[in-house]
Amino acid sequence: MADRKERIPFEPKKSKKAQAKQQKQKSQPENQRKKATPSSKSATKQKVEVGGGKKPAVSGDIPPEVNRRMVRRAALFSGIPSALGVTIFVASYLVVVNKWAELPNTAVVLVSMLCFGLGVVGLSYGALSASWEPGRSGGWWGGEEFGKNFGYLRSAWKSQRDQKAAKRSE
Repeated sequence: MADRKERIPFEPKKSKKAQAKQQKQKSQPENQRKKATPSSKSATKQKVEVGGGKKPAVSGDIPPEVNRRMVRRAALFSGIPSALGVTIFVASYLVVVNKWAELPNTAVVLVSMLCFGLGVVGLSYGALSASWEPGRSGGWWGGEEFGKNFGYLRSAWKSQRDQKAAKRSE
């Protein structure tokens, strides 16, 4: 990844493979570098203390505070519409069984599908609208955070697309 002015707080600066290769080359004399064998994946991971030193985590992992914030928001923004979809099924069943009104089946299905669809969208919006900075909680609706985080996502997509295009042209 190229260095950018704004980085996600938990985004690694270099790939783990590149960091491990540099560290291995620095620690081995020149005559041993030629004979070196690839190490296991577990040896390339660097451990850093996260959350006040309570839990070791691999560098590049999402901090627990940010993870909890994302899960809470995703549960809220997807849970409410999904619960509403289930409630619509139950309520329409009660209305039809007690003959309070005649409801067309297609209307019940379409409204329920709309609620479940909003639940799926809310799942993504909940994760993207949370502040990805450990010390900052962000706003209630998360519009500003969504714009910022979606920008990070788009730039990551663009860099992946550029890398694939560069590999194809080689």
